[in-house]
Amino acid sequence: MDLSPLFGSIKDVLVFLAVLSVLIVVHEWGHFITAKKLGVRVERFSLGFGPKLFSKIIDGTEFLLCLIPLGGYVKMAGDERLECKGQPEEFYSKPPGHRALIVLNGPLVNFILAYVALTFVFVLGYPDLSSNIGEVMKDYPAETAGLMAGDQIIRIEHRPIENWTDVQKTIAVSREPQLDVDILRDGQPLNLTIIPKVEKIKNIFGQMQQTRMVGIRPAKDIIVHKYPFFVSVKKAGEKLYEITTMTYQAIFHMLTGSMSAKENMTGPIGIFYIIKTAADMGFSHLLYILGVISASLAIFNLLPVIPLDGGHLFLLGVERIRGKALSEKVDLAIAKIGFSLIICLALFVFYSDFVRFGWIDAIMKLLPGK
Repeated sequence: MDLSPLFGSIKDVLVFLAVLSVLIVVHEWGHFITAKKLGVRVERFSLGFGPKLFSKIIDGTEFLLCLIPLGGYVKMAGDERLECKGQPEEFYSKPPGHRALIVLNGPLVNFILAYVALTFVFVLGYPDLSSNIGEVMKDYPAETAGLMAGDQIIRIEHRPIENWTDVQKTIAVSREPQLDVDILRDGQPLNLTIIPKVEKIKNIFGQMQQTRMVGIRPAKDIIVHKYPFFVSVKKAGEKLYEITTMTYQAIFHMLTGSMSAKENMTGPIGIFYIIKTAADMGFSHLLYILGVISASLAIFNLLPVIPLDGGHLFLLGVERIRGKALSEKVDLAIAKIGFSLIICLALFVFYSDFVRFGWIDAIMKLLPGK
């Protein structure tokens, strides 16, 4: 009896839980350590929700491991306005600036984790598609110029090409009417001239834009590029900036309807498959996905919606400007609206994942009469 599929599934689940746990613990640790440094008593630090599996009290804080590992929380003394008694170690007894710092440092350490993970990705080997051509499209400039599947692009306009990302960027930003392209074909160097054509195509945000194209597609060869440490530090910063700006742009386009939220948002189920695929490809790939998800978690948490950290920061900003907090009645109303929005979003994301990965069809087949 072949048990390898079973053990493979168990391994995938364990890797998923390990990655998720790192992200949650790091985020909550940011809140926890800042609260402790600012003199706020932390009552509980929980990994997961639901029934308690394990707990231990250390230095006055109960550390818990709970059954449902899809989140976590830090419970501070007096972190609800109604229960705050005005004691100096309570959250709401601290000035708005201190409270804002406690809230902010959760997402902040997720950004730091993303930056550290990406730095090590570039040190260990950043994965990318090679510059080998997998397909030459019919009736496009590349075919006219004589490019063939299997050719390796090594230079465009005298700029060295390391991977397919370089190929795409160099063609896109070039402004010359024709491109000077150096390739290797069966180990022999060749120089070709290509006249790109301009087409209107949809970008990743669903918007039509003019793009210079030559009509080539990449081969499926994955390569890794290793860099010295200080070069990796620089490249990690550039990659984190790219991930952050693209994520905010995607959120904007989804909110304005120009980009499909159903097709571009994913929840725990989608993340499971992403992590599984990355783990199968190697540690560097897994570390890269860890960095991307950590940055995405920080960005999502900074959205100005209660109960997210960004929502609390927004209310603290209002308090700072007004010189006093909003009334408890208004505070409660905002919280209820925010919780409703988050619950609706969670249901939408779960449903989208169920449809995308065929779980709805699988469940329907299990129903009587199907």
